[in-house]
Amino acid sequence: MTGVLIFQGATGGADGSVGDGGGRKPVPSHASTAQLRTTGDGSGASLARRDVERFSMLGLTWTDPGAHVAGRVEVRTRALETGKWSPWLRLDGNSGQGEDGAARGGTEPAWVGPSDGVEARVVSEKGTSAGLPAGLRLDMVDPGTGGVEPAAYAVEGTDEPTAEPSVSTEPQPDVTSDPPVTADPDPTTEPPVSESPSVSESPSSDPGTPSASPSPSVTVTPTPTPSDTAPPAPPSTMPRPPITSRAGWGADESISPEAPGYLPGGKIKAVVVHHTAESNAYTCAEAPAVVRGIYAYHVRQLGWKDVGYNFLVDKCGTVYEGRKGGVDRPVQGAHAYGFNAETVGISVLGTYTDAAPPQAALLSVARIAAWKLGQYGVDPAGTTTLTAGDVGTNYFRKSWAKGAQLSFPVIHGHRDGYNTQCPGNAFYNQLATIRTLAAGPVTGLSVKSLTGAGSSGGKYYTKAGITVNWSATTPSVLIKQYALLVDGKAVATTTGTTTSATASLAVGTHTVAVRATHISGKATTSTAVTVIAETTVPAFTTKPSLALRAGTVNTAAVPLKLSWKATDGAALKEVRLASPAKTYGPTTTSASHTAKSAIATTWKLTAYDYAGNAASASVSGTPVILQESSAVKSGTWAAKSSSSYLGGKSYSSSSKNASLTWTFTGRSAAWVVSRASTSGQAYVYVDGTKVATVDLKSATTKYRDALWTKTWTSSAKHTVKVVVVGTSGRPTVTTDGLVYLK
Repeated sequence: MTGVLIFQGATGGADGSVGDGGGRKPVPSHASTAQLRTTGDGSGASLARRDVERFSMLGLTWTDPGAHVAGRVEVRTRALETGKWSPWLRLDGNSGQGEDGAARGGTEPAWVGPSDGVEARVVSEKGTSAGLPAGLRLDMVDPGTGGVEPAAYAVEGTDEPTAEPSVSTEPQPDVTSDPPVTADPDPTTEPPVSESPSVSESPSSDPGTPSASPSPSVTVTPTPTPSDTAPPAPPSTMPRPPITSRAGWGADESISPEAPGYLPGGKIKAVVVHHTAESNAYTCAEAPAVVRGIYAYHVRQLGWKDVGYNFLVDKCGTVYEGRKGGVDRPVQGAHAYGFNAETVGISVLGTYTDAAPPQAALLSVARIAAWKLGQYGVDPAGTTTLTAGDVGTNYFRKSWAKGAQLSFPVIHGHRDGYNTQCPGNAFYNQLATIRTLAAGPVTGLSVKSLTGAGSSGGKYYTKAGITVNWSATTPSVLIKQYALLVDGKAVATTTGTTTSATASLAVGTHTVAVRATHISGKATTSTAVTVIAETTVPAFTTKPSLALRAGTVNTAAVPLKLSWKATDGAALKEVRLASPAKTYGPTTTSASHTAKSAIATTWKLTAYDYAGNAASASVSGTPVILQESSAVKSGTWAAKSSSSYLGGKSYSSSSKNASLTWTFTGRSAAWVVSRASTSGQAYVYVDGTKVATVDLKSATTKYRDALWTKTWTSSAKHTVKVVVVGTSGRPTVTTDGLVYLK
């Protein structure tokens, strides 16, 4: 292997005991560097595949901190655990100068996980040396491991995306093997301790092991104690979210001893949103190590006095304190060159060019932005004017001079003030959502349902008590409270995590709505629903009644028709039959059933309105079968036997004017016959009056067929007489008896 690796010593005190005052020790980091070989024409550079000491984060750096790479920067690494090489990973070569006094320029660092092999290639954008700065060097950081304690933070809908940054399979620049070169020394580090590829391990546990899982909670205190000249920490109009302190993520304060700086005007005017432009493959347990890696890269490799961002957020929504000076004070970061003096920087760990951060991360960005802006009375949804600290051009090719007054959204992306893709296209497209989350009001508020009330025609009906259920698309952590409104007045209030409340309504028509108050104090009210409270029970304007109906008769199943009519002063919902259990709509007034013969059956109906009021009514009846043998005969009738007949027998006659007469006391009757294609006709007389001529002819043979029925309003004594017509060519009439309802 050609080339020389330079290793920088472990950070921290001699005994590794630099603490935070709370008993937790810092986690030391290690770094190594390797010089890239430039091609003969200067259009590219590379580092051949090689073994290196363990690392988890890397970036490309160069001598001039004001320069940037106009081209493609790609690396690939070998996983420590599996020995497999990764695909080519593209680094963001234009991350910004950071702050005055930086020792080197560099790409955004990329988290690659525990690795022990590396390869790199750089190709100029225009194929010339003009795009490549001098002193190209690969910087590899092992952030170490240790007992870190992220603040407890749980968010609904947390997920871990697996999208990776774009990779390339373009050919490597045509170079010869790397010459034995020495990396440019970083002025913030000690001289090289070795020219061999190995470095001393951290005295802590295995650096390749992921950090401990988040603990239940961490108490955050401003760090370090601000000096007498530090600006005050004004109270905020917004609640402060949980924040993992620098000690909580294992910051080694010994590598950044310089005192914190504060915004010259002492006021935050805007929030700049970033992504760290690295792999999204880290786990949330590894996130503290990712933060330590960025910290070490910014300080040890680029020569900044501290990590550039004021706050960092992982994809699970945990917020980490960034640059020291007190999370509640206007600390000046190094994240938006030319605009650091009036802004606070929040960066989400990962690359979000193709996929936006998870909802948990977006929510945390909104919460921290709302809290910081709330300290200075700045509207997260507004615009602000910032003074350019230097000449510049942004991603959209807008340029300005030093001292220019520029208008920005209060919450904006890094690309708005610098020529970078940061925070990635997908994330940038979510900034409007973040502004709405931070500024309010609550969105998507609507009444979803009412328990204890029925709905019909866009209105609700209840006796009195209701439980109103609602929902909102704004996360509950951003909602201060809900209020249940009846006729415009609040009758109940709940927390932002509760989405239901009860109310008791007086008889009458009411409007019911829900008002949600955002943590900003902005209120929004849902569309009101109409609720009618009423206690009047439905009425059966037509009492239930029974009648025999046409159909096949069996001793166990005599065809019946059940009739009724129910009404309600407000809104009838349904009518239910007790047995057999059936439910009918409000406009249904009859139903077909069957009943056993010779057994009294009660049919109970209950009418319900949408308010839940109910009224019942019932009717009873007994179907009775009168065999043909019980009739008074006239003329010639022949007895026939078959299991298809009621009772196994029937009468048949072809004699004109032959008759059968039944007498009974009841309120409904049905004549039961057998039918065929040769069947004839018969006259039917009721109480001595001819009422019908019945044709028994049927294309298919039928037995026990109730063909003719008659129903009276009340039960009384009646006679039914059937007379054979003697139809030409088909004179035969076969009867199976009479059924009546008593």
